[in-house]
Amino acid sequence: MRVSTLLALGAASLAMANAAHAQSAGEQPAEVGTEETGEGDIVVSAARTQLPASALPLTIDVIDAEALDRQLVISGSTVDAVSALLPSFSPTREKLSGAGESLRGRSPLYAINGIPQSTPIRDGSRDGYTIDPFFIDRVEVIYGSNALQGIGGTGGVVNQVTVPAPAADGMAVRTLVQGTAADGFYGESLGGKAAALVGWRAGAFDASVGGAFERRGAFVDGRGNRIGVDGTQGEIQDSDSWSVFGRFGYQLADDARLEVTANHFELEGNKNYVIVPGDRAAGVPSSSVRGETPGDPSSNKADMVSAAFTHGDLGGGVLALQGFYNRTSDVFGGGVFGTFQDPSIDPSGQLFDQSANKSRKLGGKISYERAVPGYEDLIVTLGFDALFDTTEQILSQTGRAWVPETEFRSLAPFAQANLKLLDGVLRLAGGLRHEDVKLTVDDYTTLASYGGNLVKGGSPSFDKTLLNGGVIVEPIDGVRGYASYAQGYTIADVGRILRGITEQGVDIDDYVSLEPVISNNRELGVEVDRGPLSANASYFWSSSDLGSRLVLTGDGIFEVVRAPVDIEGLELSLASQTPVPGLELSVGYSHLIGRTDDDGDGVLEADLDGANIAPDRVNVAADYATGRFSARAQARFYLARSFDGQPADAAFDGYALLDAYVGYRADFGLLSLGIQNAFDEYNLTYDSDTVRTTDDSRFFAGRGRTMTLSLQSVF
Repeated sequence: MRVSTLLALGAASLAMANAAHAQSAGEQPAEVGTEETGEGDIVVSAARTQLPASALPLTIDVIDAEALDRQLVISGSTVDAVSALLPSFSPTREKLSGAGESLRGRSPLYAINGIPQSTPIRDGSRDGYTIDPFFIDRVEVIYGSNALQGIGGTGGVVNQVTVPAPAADGMAVRTLVQGTAADGFYGESLGGKAAALVGWRAGAFDASVGGAFERRGAFVDGRGNRIGVDGTQGEIQDSDSWSVFGRFGYQLADDARLEVTANHFELEGNKNYVIVPGDRAAGVPSSSVRGETPGDPSSNKADMVSAAFTHGDLGGGVLALQGFYNRTSDVFGGGVFGTFQDPSIDPSGQLFDQSANKSRKLGGKISYERAVPGYEDLIVTLGFDALFDTTEQILSQTGRAWVPETEFRSLAPFAQANLKLLDGVLRLAGGLRHEDVKLTVDDYTTLASYGGNLVKGGSPSFDKTLLNGGVIVEPIDGVRGYASYAQGYTIADVGRILRGITEQGVDIDDYVSLEPVISNNRELGVEVDRGPLSANASYFWSSSDLGSRLVLTGDGIFEVVRAPVDIEGLELSLASQTPVPGLELSVGYSHLIGRTDDDGDGVLEADLDGANIAPDRVNVAADYATGRFSARAQARFYLARSFDGQPADAAFDGYALLDAYVGYRADFGLLSLGIQNAFDEYNLTYDSDTVRTTDDSRFFAGRGRTMTLSLQSVF
């Protein structure tokens, strides 16, 4: 489907509707929300402005607390919730690792209150599991390449906003108790969760402290078989996780607040199962049997501490200061892999080892926004971001360095302006961000399997001014069109590149593969929100001259390939209240095309594969609410696709899943039941079906019917 067809579809869709706005993908408009202005316009904190979303040339979705809670009852994780609701987000792998999961064909930047969770220097792909979702109030998603939050947002930004401070004096307690079971209620599939958050306010001071614990059982597919465990990348099945959260605030004045937030999260596999390889030729996916995996259990640990100061009326403007420290430790499963072999340690070729990523971030952000004196229709934002990241990957059983300790430093001043013209009918928005980046790597030696080469360290530096600009037209209330151009910026998984050097005499200062990825995103969008209908259509195309994509090696380990990448896509949504009181219907559609240069001849002749782009998708949902009762049914249709230039067996057949939710708000709390894959459809996960086409071990089926009963109470 080419550009002309895409635009024709978009025009046809809009012709059907006389409404649309920056919506919540697949959710009814009433559920979209975060902070609001006096006119009810949505303000999105991830956009780093006090202006409403309608004043920005961006596609933005907000999954509010009510919508998020429903998805969490259905699927259990924030990543699954985002993937279920946003058609442009790839299907999840249903594993701890999110490698290959993408938004608009590129990696999104995960953040908590604007604090980056992603580790682009050595991407462990665990950034979706760094906080328990019980402590998340809403999720803000900004689509497309942009540098609003700095490095990493080439596919967009997924910002998780933590629960707000208590609104009134006194104490309030929120609790959650859940039980989960696969179809058939197998004992080994049972799981449960308990969580509590205590909030207290006394005048200017407030505090919120909470904890959560979850135990997950084995997963079962649509045929009643145990799903294979991923002993290398890590699992969420057969695992325990716990998290503690704290937020402490002091209202210095009516418009000034000081706040400290801290979070600790751990998820660790229980090692009760080992994988039984499947048989791709016979169509039999891998499964699991009782047994103990050697080595340390796969795990993910994350710590975050931040301090923020905001002043809503300082010199007529808004000042925001934030400092943060973030630390993650990702332990991967081990094996007797060829990559890990070293004859000097074990000449038998049976050396067992496993890797662990360790990353530490220290950063700060400052911004000041106000109207230009004497010209109040021009809003200007000035700011400065600093980030210091130290990351390494070790082989923990033998103490070897797989990725040497790498220091990353980013200093980035930025400026944005938003001009309202013709009483708001026309807006012009734009700005720039200057990234000054430096990498520091000491001399190191690669693993024996890469040749044991001595690599000369260095301190390569890059600087780039990233531009963005757009125009917004709102000729009548509720009808908005926009066009924009924005550049995104990231580092192409430096760790994978450094560890995989096989040439001799490499000098890091001159190594072109470390050049950053600059993505150029152009977008056209139309949104209408009038009467009972809302609709949205956006078309985008994104290009990078020196892109980054993942390629699977024979060892089952992804390495980075640098090549040009072009992606284009169309996103459509339509939502409507119906004549039946309380019933709302919605539909969403995403179409993506991704091309790359696979043979290095400068021609983009090959499709991006399943590790780098999502399938086309249709989402359909129905929501009903009356009195204390609410219900939702949602269907996801993942459409079949083939990949030009890729192996024929990488083709995706597609599948459809239906989820259901019912809730009743009793006097003692919200009692709800979520059913994931309600028809118990058998399917293969998109990743294992399209990427690992010769690996019988990593041939995974998706989860079958899974039910979660939940009680959430507030005292």
